[in-house]
Amino acid sequence: MAVQGEIERFNLRSRLRFNIDAGQIWLDESRMLLLHAKALGALRRELFDSLGAKRAQGLLFRMGFAAGQQDADLASKLLGEGDNFDVFQIGPALHAFEGLVKATITEAHIDWEQGCFFGETKSENSWEAESHLQQFGIGEDTACWTLSGYASGYVTRFFRRFIVFRETQCTCRGDHHCVMVGKPVEAWGDDAYLEYCRPEELDTSFQALQQELWQLRGRQREQHVPGKLVGSSPAFRMAFDLLSKAAKSPITVLLLGETGVGKEVFAQWLHENSDRADQPFVAVNCAAIPNDLIESELFGVQKGAFTGAQQSRPGRFERADGGTLFLDELGDLSPSAQVKLLRVLQTGEVERLGDDKARKVNVRLVAATNVNLQQAIADGRFRADLYYRLATYPVAIPPLRERKSDIPVLVTALLEKYAPIYHKSLLGLTDRAMQALMAYHWPGNVRELENLIERAVLLVPSGAQIEVEHLFAGATPTAPPGAAIDRQGQVGNADEARRELLYDTLLDDGFDLQAHETRLLELAVRRANGNLTHAARLLGITRRQLAYRLKQATGEAGPGARHGMTKSNSDR
Repeated sequence: MAVQGEIERFNLRSRLRFNIDAGQIWLDESRMLLLHAKALGALRRELFDSLGAKRAQGLLFRMGFAAGQQDADLASKLLGEGDNFDVFQIGPALHAFEGLVKATITEAHIDWEQGCFFGETKSENSWEAESHLQQFGIGEDTACWTLSGYASGYVTRFFRRFIVFRETQCTCRGDHHCVMVGKPVEAWGDDAYLEYCRPEELDTSFQALQQELWQLRGRQREQHVPGKLVGSSPAFRMAFDLLSKAAKSPITVLLLGETGVGKEVFAQWLHENSDRADQPFVAVNCAAIPNDLIESELFGVQKGAFTGAQQSRPGRFERADGGTLFLDELGDLSPSAQVKLLRVLQTGEVERLGDDKARKVNVRLVAATNVNLQQAIADGRFRADLYYRLATYPVAIPPLRERKSDIPVLVTALLEKYAPIYHKSLLGLTDRAMQALMAYHWPGNVRELENLIERAVLLVPSGAQIEVEHLFAGATPTAPPGAAIDRQGQVGNADEARRELLYDTLLDDGFDLQAHETRLLELAVRRANGNLTHAARLLGITRRQLAYRLKQATGEAGPGARHGMTKSNSDR
């Protein structure tokens, strides 16, 4: 099938959007770039000059490989609209659609069930061949490295088997056409060409040069925080630096921040990196325990202290002896519990309810709250003396909206966490999905991000990328805003493009224009509750035209008999 036919058949133009106001071009879920071919050719020349031919060729191959995999993901989404081989042929159509080359499949031997593949393509108008000829002229080597990589990446992703394409003819060495042959990697044997498919190890001298450049420019390599804490944004680093300085000391730490920022994760890191790491870490959510039970939970209870206290049991302070006690949602403590907590902090001793014996405890206290404690003090809801005891070392944890640069690395960590749980192998997020996360306000902070990622991992098929609709389940995903491409290749109005897509969908086999018109007329009448004047306004015609068409479509009885319209309301 011709390239034009593939583009029309699968409505590829409807998936391309130009959002000039936002400076974005979208092909479905992937962000695209409109670049000058000469500028890209100049960069290509720089790669050859600076890295040498072999490294540059390998880099270009792998860059094309990644692009091919992205387009294969788009083609896979269309499997419901055609059989495997038809959709497989979208690859050349997409490559032409992106202005890179006109590729035609000249030979293909494919057995989807047995996993057998052999293919050959002919390429015309290759941008890469044209660029190479301008920069280097005719030579002895083939030149379409990104195109070979694209074909390899596309077929590999689509076929789910490592397929490698190699250029056997190229206009850059005097051939009439560029021709590529593809087959499974093992079918190439020990061919040295396969070295271009794998990233090369940088030699020591190049690494040393890179390190020297980094130092001269005053840049630092990204520092990975050990443990469960993830982030490298300035706001995160400021909070983490404060936390790390307190790790080895016994000082009481007060973690401040909104709900969901990860205060307990910070507290656990503090414990795990302290001298008490081999001792208990006990966490208490003060807001989750009723006020009449919070004191017994924290300080313990002696047998017979109150009705139902049939045996003595230690409180959380005693259980955390030698280790760390984390009091979350501290601002919700009752006044009496605040008094007793202050006494424990002052004396280092606890008394169980109903007991007159004081027990010595050695506990490192970490408290957390999302309440403005100073305002609570002013309102009489929190003791000032307790606040000053707790606020010896406050650490403010920034909300996620103030550390959005951490979102990509958080997403990576969460995918590594949840993909094995749900037995999925995933390819990360689409560009549009990542942009949606970056644009979101995050009222629920990191906890909300974690919930979204877990839900997305559950919904997305294994081996695919997470899209917007997987993240924000329940919300209707919309196409990226902007102008679309019409059939003549012109940039048009986005609303008009969506209408054209609807019309294309309607024009299937068995389309009945009269039946569709009748249904549309009746729908307008129903939406207007039988008022023909309002229905005509919805359709953009006069009331008289509507009445005439209804009469023609439904017979003399008109729609009134069908929809329960009286003569009076049909004449309104």
